[in-house]
Amino acid sequence: MEQGFETNRRRMIEDQLIPRGIKSEAVLSAMNTVPRHLFVPENLRSFAYNDYPMPIGFEQTISQPYIVAYMTEQLDPVPGIKVLEIGTGSGYQTAILAQLGCEVYSVELLGELVDEARKILAILHYDNVKIKHGNGFEGWPEEAPFDVIIVTAAPDIMPKKLVSQLKDGGRMIVPIGDAHSVQTLKRITKSGERTTEDDLLLVRCVPMVEQTP
Repeated sequence: MEQGFETNRRRMIEDQLIPRGIKSEAVLSAMNTVPRHLFVPENLRSFAYNDYPMPIGFEQTISQPYIVAYMTEQLDPVPGIKVLEIGTGSGYQTAILAQLGCEVYSVELLGELVDEARKILAILHYDNVKIKHGNGFEGWPEEAPFDVIIVTAAPDIMPKKLVSQLKDGGRMIVPIGDAHSVQTLKRITKSGERTTEDDLLLVRCVPMVEQTP
């Protein structure tokens, strides 16, 4: 069975990521290494490498492989940098960043997902990850500043507290917009007290909320 998953990972790289312009050898290697099927419900694992997002429970999803690869590549991560991730989910994006050698601080609102992500990341021996159960809009101020920030759910407007936790020269990738329509994936670059915004892609992400229902 594991050999079949390895074949599916290679096809994911060859059919979904490279043709759409993912060029970073480091990102492609990480995507080909991390066992995505372990981050989805067991009954859905045979679909884990398909070209679409998948449900992980609690009205949350694991993002489409291309979106994970694209957002990661846009961060331009290198080993040793300090990353804040907002929205741990099942931990797949977290694992990709950890595989790339980043020091990952991840914040997740749903306690059930925190527990599950911690378990699987521990099984895979990603020791360079810390996960906090908390409100993503607050970030992780005790550990700021961060070299890069990645937000995997969509706030309606730019979360200023997160921008404040970027170091000078830092970058943030965040989808902004109404949860009921497509959002714009933006790259924010901080320089002193100023920021610049680049629009990257139209995406559809789960909404970023401040508290559980």
